[in-house]
Amino acid sequence: MEDIMSELKQALYDELKLKLALGLEGVRYDSGVFDKLIQQNAALKKREICAIDKELITTKSYALPYAFTLPLGSQVAVVADRNSPYKISEKDGVFSLSYFGEWITNIGFPTPPAYYSKLTKDGTSMREVGLDLSGGSRDRAIAINYSTECVLKEKGNVCLFCVRGKQNGLEQHEEIPPFRNPLQIAETVEAAYQEGFSHLTITGGFIPERREVEYYIDVAETIKDRLGVDDFNGTACIGAPQDIHVIDKYKEAGFRTIAFNIEVWNQQYFDIVCPGKVEMCGSFDHWVKTIEYAISVFGKGKVRCNFVVGLQPKDVLFEGLEYFTSIGVVTVASPWIPGLGSPLEGFRSPTVDWHWDVQIQHAQLLRKHGRTYEEIFDACPARTFVHDVYQIESEELPAFGQRKAV
Repeated sequence: MEDIMSELKQALYDELKLKLALGLEGVRYDSGVFDKLIQQNAALKKREICAIDKELITTKSYALPYAFTLPLGSQVAVVADRNSPYKISEKDGVFSLSYFGEWITNIGFPTPPAYYSKLTKDGTSMREVGLDLSGGSRDRAIAINYSTECVLKEKGNVCLFCVRGKQNGLEQHEEIPPFRNPLQIAETVEAAYQEGFSHLTITGGFIPERREVEYYIDVAETIKDRLGVDDFNGTACIGAPQDIHVIDKYKEAGFRTIAFNIEVWNQQYFDIVCPGKVEMCGSFDHWVKTIEYAISVFGKGKVRCNFVVGLQPKDVLFEGLEYFTSIGVVTVASPWIPGLGSPLEGFRSPTVDWHWDVQIQHAQLLRKHGRTYEEIFDACPARTFVHDVYQIESEELPAFGQRKAV
């Protein structure tokens, strides 16, 4: 049995690396290949807003799923790229994945959560309010993307990697509301929690600090009233406030964790990659001090910080990851995908092997500094490579239970 489990671990790591490659390289497909699939299950259709793709998605090619599943359970987000060496094909109702024309494996598709097919009382699709972050995991979380507004884009100082700002629906060419109101959010969270979701993260475009804190507090109060609880296990994703003591207000409002996206390490990179964040919130040093203060308010394992991996050398990146993990921050290493519409559109991210090395070392760093899987899930509910590495090593992924049952 020990040998079987060892072989399964290696197979899971191989599948995880394939998932990484599919995110970086994207997938191509023949026009119309997903039409029947989407007709049978409309909730599978990819949402336009905040979608990362490498080619222009038009109304003719937009009928594609938001994700597909690999044999051992990995859920892969669909990144469209007509130049990808990976291709999804269909024959007699069976979908498969190939690499430069060579078959790799058959694939399946996830079962969308039930709330994706529900409406709020004002008729808004809950699927447009909250995104399922679970990635096929038994640990289920929802992301509320509350705003399409980004003042950094309006000022012409958008972060170089960012694709935010698509505000027109493809199908009806209708304007997507810049803000989701608190009641829409609370109703969606309630529906998700009723079917087993246990965490939510709230994020959106960059908005002025005063509006941001007032909005988050209003949303928190509405969610608590709707659920009838004081603790709704939520993460507030915000910019660094000019007065760092504003962070106390998020804690008082009922958020269990808080997140800041510093994206890159050291002042020089921060100035170049995130010019708008410097203008709106302050210097790189101020962002670091903000995160340090957040640790003192929320505690170790309760503060998240995202890095966009691939925009700077490894030694610079790991200097930041090492420092933050050492003080108790749950760091996130998000592979950089040069998405359509970003200032870096058309650039290439580092190799799959480069990214893979970063992900493995990052997981080791979090373990080294005592972060548990539970802390990582609470602070970063979106399914990352670290989540999978932790559960592969602890043999807690569903594939282990299935193998032991056999």
